[in-house]
Amino acid sequence: MSTTNDYIPAMGRNWLLPLYDPFTQLVGARSLHRHLVAQAAIGPDHDVLDVGTGTGNVALTVARRHPAATVNGLDPDPLALARAELKADRAGLPVRWVRGFGGDLPFEGASFDRVLTALALHHLDGPAQVTALAEIRRVLRPGGSLHIVDFGGEHEHNPLRRNRRLAANSGDAIPQRLREAGFTDVAETGHRSVLGSRCTFFKAAG
Repeated sequence: MSTTNDYIPAMGRNWLLPLYDPFTQLVGARSLHRHLVAQAAIGPDHDVLDVGTGTGNVALTVARRHPAATVNGLDPDPLALARAELKADRAGLPVRWVRGFGGDLPFEGASFDRVLTALALHHLDGPAQVTALAEIRRVLRPGGSLHIVDFGGEHEHNPLRRNRRLAANSGDAIPQRLREAGFTDVAETGHRSVLGSRCTFFKAAG
């Protein structure tokens, strides 16, 4: 069995995965998740997809707040998905967990009313982001929308700018990639700080 992943694990290394949830809670990522879910304005009959779900925090937040919605969480990491499934089972929340990659979503076109992704886009380089965003647009229904929070936007004093991929999300990079993928009505809707770095919220119409 290969020990090399074709994806980046949530904490960078498989053995660090048990630290992921305590770490995200410590740095305040849960508040980002709640804000993102509120921004999405999810309806009771909506089909929702969380891309890059990791250990399932965004998908579980949707399931708790919108019990009549149908919720799916997608991630390439089987270890993270197993942890997400365990959390959902313990909480009695009906989330469907799917292993897959953002650049090749295993869903029919026009399957979802809302797609959310939190702190996952920066794991991809620019061209891979455009490919994943185009796939998201493909699976959105007419009138559907995409909601993103990730490191990005204007942030002059950002210690994470030394990371090549995070720095590549600066300024108007994410909105430009959204438009390149075919999205319309692209908007930056707000920002919050995590680890001294700016996390920016975006929304776009499919």
